Amino acid sequence: MPTAEVCRKHGLSQGTFYKFKSRYGGMEVSDAAKLRALEDENAKLKRLLADTMLDNVVLKDLLGKS
Repeated sequence: MPTAEVCRKHGLSQGTFYKFKSRYGGMEVSDAAKLRALEDENAKLKRLLADTMLDNVVLKDLLGKS
């Protein structure tokens, strides 16, 4: 099936198709699922770190102004 037809069928641009292909092309489905789970966990950990750093800044400001 031509690439343009696949993209049209799934509502993707060809650029998105090729980006996904380069990223996930050689992977098995289970590998892609593991990668997705790791990316989700990484995003969660980054949010937690950002929240903790913000809490530290707020505490330092409160302690510095007392």
